[in-house]
Amino acid sequence: MERAPVNGVELEYEVRGGTGEPVVLIHAGVCADFFAPLAAQPALAGHRLVRYHRAGYAGSDPVAGPLSFAAQAAHCRALMRHLGIERAHLAGHSSSACMALQVAVDAPDAVLSLALLDPARPAAPSDLHREMLRTILQPAVKRYRTGDRAGAVDHWMRGVCGPDYRAPLEAALPGATEQAVADADTFFAQELPAVQEWPFDADAAARVTQPALAVLGERSIPVFRERRDLLLGWLPNAEPFELAGATHLLQVEQPRALAEALAGFLARHSGP
Repeated sequence: MERAPVNGVELEYEVRGGTGEPVVLIHAGVCADFFAPLAAQPALAGHRLVRYHRAGYAGSDPVAGPLSFAAQAAHCRALMRHLGIERAHLAGHSSSACMALQVAVDAPDAVLSLALLDPARPAAPSDLHREMLRTILQPAVKRYRTGDRAGAVDHWMRGVCGPDYRAPLEAALPGATEQAVADADTFFAQELPAVQEWPFDADAAARVTQPALAVLGERSIPVFRERRDLLLGWLPNAEPFELAGATHLLQVEQPRALAEALAGFLARHSGP
């Protein structure tokens, strides 16, 4: 990967594909290469695909202290400027779907469309949300704080992606689990707090008028359906898509099907 100076840090990135409209792939927490299988799909080969490692993941520089979604959105915009990209389609997964939305709020003219895969927010104050906090988030954070980084990552991934997550993840991305443990400080100490502190509500969503594809994994845990449906009700120009057979490991498990759906969406919403 190449490196780019972005707001005081250097981020790893790669650009691949054709000369079509740019698509920026913003990876979710835990796994820095979540989007690598999608970026390799022929259905997206005509687009200029930008995939990067966010601050604190893999070989990108870490950032000391809190790292808000507004700062993450600023990193994305700065990388786009570095690459000479004025406007792009943005794809985000889980927490990074929130970051893509934040770019649309902060710099609407820079965003052509949004693909939001199993967004981590918005979260309704529901029984499903409280159960996720109690059974997944809190035990994983407790393990991390006791120094059990591998156990924290494993508990989180089992809860969010299913007990059999490791086989498909390692088959598609060998070494991903080891890298996730190495990046645990970024995820547990910075990203999870930023998710919970993100000030996004219905009023902010109403300002996001770009076309949005709200993707749900058919086998994702129920809280993601609840969050997807809430977002569908908030965004003025959103459409649903359900990825058959997929858990929260959407683009890892079903990269071809997701790439074809995304290519169709992009074709319908190309820029002027």
